[in-house]
Amino acid sequence: MPAAGDFRRKPAMYGAHMAPSITTGSGTANGIDFGWLECGSGSLALCLHGFPDSAHGWRHTLPALAEAGFRAVAPFTRGYAPTSVAPDGMYQTGALSADANALHEILGGDASAVIIGHDWGAPSAYGAAADEPDRWRQVVGMAVPPGSAFGAAFVSNLDQIKRSWYMFYFQHPLSDMVVPSNDLAFIDMLWRDWSPGYDGAVDAENCKASLRDPAHLSAALGYYRATIGAGPRDPRYDAIQAKSQTELTQPVLYLHGANDGCIGVEIAESVRVHSPWVTVEIIPGAGHFLQLEQPGIVNRRIVEWLTAR
Repeated sequence: MPAAGDFRRKPAMYGAHMAPSITTGSGTANGIDFGWLECGSGSLALCLHGFPDSAHGWRHTLPALAEAGFRAVAPFTRGYAPTSVAPDGMYQTGALSADANALHEILGGDASAVIIGHDWGAPSAYGAAADEPDRWRQVVGMAVPPGSAFGAAFVSNLDQIKRSWYMFYFQHPLSDMVVPSNDLAFIDMLWRDWSPGYDGAVDAENCKASLRDPAHLSAALGYYRATIGAGPRDPRYDAIQAKSQTELTQPVLYLHGANDGCIGVEIAESVRVHSPWVTVEIIPGAGHFLQLEQPGIVNRRIVEWLTAR
């Protein structure tokens, strides 16, 4: 990887079905060597992925943002190859938010930049926007809601607790053996369960390519262990994480798939009560990975939201 502040671009090695304007880049931010995908020029639009996904999960969104006048960048988040594992071993959401703000810096972002997050990328985006609000003009979250709605459901909604079984399973050492077995078949299972009816084989393979190395898979599981387990935590990142639960000063759009098998749609609906400052929209015909299942609808809504202000 290049030295801090240095980043290079080269043509991405995609199949013919991918947009030819997507390129790859790399650089160092917050002590992490990042790889990313990008498309277009203009104001920065940083797109953060979740689990079990990768930056390739934004392959439909990046060109749409580029056509709308943005420089759309989707990093592989810390621990997801080709991005390095974290030298400090920190994988809490506050660290991901700090990464986002550091990426804003090395990518030349300014106050017109926007941040978009899906799954883990969503709370990472909320924390980044809350901790350094002058960096981000607008925020879009998907699949994991802003504010207190998910936290409230996690302790009172038995259906959601059942859906979230994997989070508890990842705390046990057995998961270190089971998740990588049979070429990470666990990841294929989650794609089937979370986005019913969607063929996510290509997407699951993209994720597996980032996590086949045991150190990188351990990093991905570390996200969960830092959240509800005994994973290492840093007080500095704890403070950022706490801010992510507060009302943001930027306009916030939240999108959720109507058929999400990971986080129930009733939780998305409850955001209107828990966080009335958020604009909530349910995407029909989509599960957890809504930007891949309904790219036309999702991209149109994101671009409309970002360009109307």
